Amino acid sequence: MPVPSTSHTQSFLDHLRFVKRYSAHTLTSYEKDLSDFCRFVHDQYEEADLLQVRPAMIRTWLASLKDAGMESRTISRKISALKSLYKYLRKEGLADSNPMATIVTPKLNKRLPMFVEEGQMQVLFDHLEFPNNWTGLTQRLLFRLLYETGMRRAELIGLKESSIDVYQGQIKVLGKGSKERIIPMNPDLMKALKAYITEKHTSFPGADQSCLLVNRDGKKLSPGFVYQTVKKYLSAITTIEQRSPHILRHTFATHLMNSGADLNAVKELLGHSSLASTQVYTHNHIEKLKEVYKRAHPKA
Repeated sequence: MPVPSTSHTQSFLDHLRFVKRYSAHTLTSYEKDLSDFCRFVHDQYEEADLLQVRPAMIRTWLASLKDAGMESRTISRKISALKSLYKYLRKEGLADSNPMATIVTPKLNKRLPMFVEEGQMQVLFDHLEFPNNWTGLTQRLLFRLLYETGMRRAELIGLKESSIDVYQGQIKVLGKGSKERIIPMNPDLMKALKAYITEKHTSFPGADQSCLLVNRDGKKLSPGFVYQTVKKYLSAITTIEQRSPHILRHTFATHLMNSGADLNAVKELLGHSSLASTQVYTHNHIEKLKEVYKRAHPKA
């Protein structure tokens, strides 16, 4: 069945891809959300033009999602996609009105970011054994990079050898929207990176030199390899529900905050565009302080 208003949605998605530089994952989510909505109004109202959509149609769609048991967080994401679409259409002069103007996003329960305890991370690096081969060497290093720099999985995979500045002891990361940021590294991690690159040039003379981390075939790591590596080793040290590469990013930020790091500094290290995105880690910090108080104060 054809999806209506393809030209408008495609123009919008191209804008997000080439101008806003949204990630492939976000683009896929937006495309699915918009496709689902377009199909709904086409099936329910025989409406094939997004510019003719009325607020009542949108509310009916959202109600159908809620009746189907969809989580509020997912519905909120779909609302965000539609709001962004109509904002774009208005800005480009393609729409005279915005049917999303009266649509209210449901309130979400705040969820504290999950993270791995410091002692558990210490166990991982000090006691867990990685295979004594190239795969094991790569797995251990990717763990260190994710935990000690807080970078995202896509940023890790996109690292180049030229990203490493051995003289300044820092690494250049290409983040969301193609924004670059500089992250300092401790001498021990820098030493491990230099040794890894030297070994790579020896063992894989034909490897893709543009990639910092490569698999046993000398090729760039896949997202699945990184995810499965993190899930496997975190499963050995923690029982938290989520055991993904992004949890190591949360762990990096939470451990910094618990050690007294400045919030703005953490924001810059994570590459957040807004301080509001970073403030969520202050809640974990407060919870940590409460635990210390309960354990240490005689009147707690």
